[in-house]
Amino acid sequence: MSKGTMKRSTRRKKRRFIKFIIATFLIFLSLFIIGGLSLFALVQDTPELSEDQLQNPITSVIYDKDGKKVANIAGVEHRLPVSIDDVPIEVQNAFIAIEDARFQKHSGVDLKRIGGALLANLEEGWGAEGGSTITQQVVKNTHLSPEKTFKRKVQEAYLAIQMERKYSKEQILEMYLNTIYFGHGAYGLGAAAEVYFNKDVSDLTVSEAALLAGLPQRPSGYDPFKYPEEAADRRELVLSAMERHNFISSDRAEEAKTTEVESLLSPKQKNNSYQVFIDYVIEELIAKGFEENQLYNGGLEIYTTLDTETQSYTNEVMTGTDTVPFPDEAFKAGVVLMDTKTGAIRAIGGNRDPESHEVQRGFNFATDIKRQPGSTIKPILDYGPAIEYNNWSTYQQIKDEKLDIDGKEFKNYDGRFHGMVSMREALVKSYNIPAIKTFLELEDEQAKQFAANLGINLEHAYPSYAIGGFGDEDGVSPLDMAGAYAAFGNNGQYHEPYAVTKVEYPTGEVQQLQSEGIKAMNDYTAYMITDMLKDVVEEGTGTLAKIDGLPMAGKTGTTNPPEGITNGSTDSWFVGYTTEYTAAVWTGYETTSTEQFVNQEDARISRLLFKEIMSYASQSIETADFTKPASVEEVKIDMRNGKVASHHTPSSNIVTELFVKGTTIPTEYIPVQKQTTNENAKQQEEKEKEKEQAEKKKEQEKKEKEKEEEKKEKTENEANHKKEKQESNDKNTSDRDKKEEKPDEDSNSKSEQKDKKEENKKDPKDEHSNQTEQPDSDEEPNNKDESKESEENDNEEED
Repeated sequence: MSKGTMKRSTRRKKRRFIKFIIATFLIFLSLFIIGGLSLFALVQDTPELSEDQLQNPITSVIYDKDGKKVANIAGVEHRLPVSIDDVPIEVQNAFIAIEDARFQKHSGVDLKRIGGALLANLEEGWGAEGGSTITQQVVKNTHLSPEKTFKRKVQEAYLAIQMERKYSKEQILEMYLNTIYFGHGAYGLGAAAEVYFNKDVSDLTVSEAALLAGLPQRPSGYDPFKYPEEAADRRELVLSAMERHNFISSDRAEEAKTTEVESLLSPKQKNNSYQVFIDYVIEELIAKGFEENQLYNGGLEIYTTLDTETQSYTNEVMTGTDTVPFPDEAFKAGVVLMDTKTGAIRAIGGNRDPESHEVQRGFNFATDIKRQPGSTIKPILDYGPAIEYNNWSTYQQIKDEKLDIDGKEFKNYDGRFHGMVSMREALVKSYNIPAIKTFLELEDEQAKQFAANLGINLEHAYPSYAIGGFGDEDGVSPLDMAGAYAAFGNNGQYHEPYAVTKVEYPTGEVQQLQSEGIKAMNDYTAYMITDMLKDVVEEGTGTLAKIDGLPMAGKTGTTNPPEGITNGSTDSWFVGYTTEYTAAVWTGYETTSTEQFVNQEDARISRLLFKEIMSYASQSIETADFTKPASVEEVKIDMRNGKVASHHTPSSNIVTELFVKGTTIPTEYIPVQKQTTNENAKQQEEKEKEKEQAEKKKEQEKKEKEKEEEKKEKTENEANHKKEKQESNDKNTSDRDKKEEKPDEDSNSKSEQKDKKEENKKDPKDEHSNQTEQPDSDEEPNNKDESKESEENDNEEED
């Protein structure tokens, strides 16, 4: 290569390198400009720091369904501002250790803190340290909305840096300690020390300080009154953080950890008659992504579905009245009343104890329990899916008979079998065996899917689930059951129950939270189940809940008690609905034993509670009846043969049933043939079929043999008759030859008598033959079976 060529090549490389440098610079410059513009856009509408807001955060407010203010979300606010000079250094360090260990070193935002918090959470468990600095938390709680967006985080960092420039560390820490929410209406450290320990801040011990420092992250979850164990675990994390950052010695940390939480507390609660409902509002918003501390400090306006009058009445009847007499104070109840059409919760009866109405975030028997539903599950797991997927009619025939699956024998509540029953009768009278056989007719996962469409998600679906015998992994609350049953009264549309309609932020932004309806089933399924459940209230097991003049449907449910209890149950339910409201009621004890269980008299309380609350809620509104959709056809059935009734059928033998339009209407009385995925049951069924076939074959052979013998005997009789006749003729001929004019009367008489004898012998055989060729009566075999089964059950009861 020549020298000139090498120079030109070198110049080209330099030019390319210069172009690369320029291009790279322009790219970074562009990114810098774009990033700067983006950051500018993000912080452009950041609110200015307000001295008043930093000192006094805005409390969130609860409104009822009519937009009227009900209460502050924390009930009666309790504020007791303190000066940072009055807060012991160990108390300050408890908050700094768990919330922002490098508080004294950063300038508002601490990248190292974020990395350290992540590592601490991995090593010691989630919640050991937070990622935001104390400064960031102050501006977030006082100036920004709780939405979790990148824009809000940028604005939070921007304001935190500004705040660090304007205020000292002591001022920022004082603002933090005076504005954070500790639960039970206590805003700030001064109020918290009084509410939880009835002490002044200056008198707090290390153990007490650590307990309080752990609360702001989740005041309800670490509430020491309600969850002392969780509060103790959280306190231990705080003490470990204090020890790790050399704020206290290991000996003092261990000593503080051993102090029992209950021994520290001084019970002091705040009263609010709507507290149970407000508690659920908080739970719902947290589940939807709202930060709990922001709910109390963020100045949110929370619009709810609360009906204050009905809620107050619910609280009243839950404590016990003359019409709803509770057996003792330990007897519990949970009630949810909601709008059938929208899923809006109107009232919650969470606990019978009057003092529980004053306890924030107390246990709620309407929303927190997971109990077995008993027979209230039958429309959801059995008959609803059978109509939806198999197009069963309300007249579908099911044989109520002995049922054994995997060695477990299932029984009805009355200990008897009832032969052939319709789906309607089985549901109205709450027979168990037809429900299980219906469940077994469904394909895999159909029952679970139908239940999931109604908001009830189950881990399993065994045959015992068909009658509400759920396992430990599954269970339902009144809230779950109210949501599910409302869909039957709403033409198959399911709304997840909700208590909050919208949230309005201080910035003016509004977040809508109403439940959106989804199609859970066809309208014919909803109406046919409703029509049968109306009969439950009119003439079945739910008549005690009937309200005169109010069209309604509903279902009772009880669950089996532990061994040693004969006349009683563990749970008693009633779930019912009108076109306007749906209510679910559970009653029972927290723990069932031979000393405390739901006896037959107490089982009435669930229906009485339902009747009282539903009557009150419905008294001032016009409640329409349920409307039959075009997809449902009413058919009059002749009960004697299962066929469509004719104009000749007596009215006493006619029953009106519902069919899915377009499906086949029965022309004969055909029972459902039980299918099952259970192997043992399947083998048993095959054996029964084989036995039945063998008996039929044996019967057929017997009939054929009888016919052959009859034919042979008939042939012999005819031959004998012919022979005798011939002999008689021969004799008569001989007599004529002898010119004897008088006939042999004895001979003729004998022949006639023999002919008559043969005819008499033949007729019964012919009649029997005709009878066996006719079809069996639909009712007679059932009567025999029923009689036999009833006799067997009588024997069982005697044993």
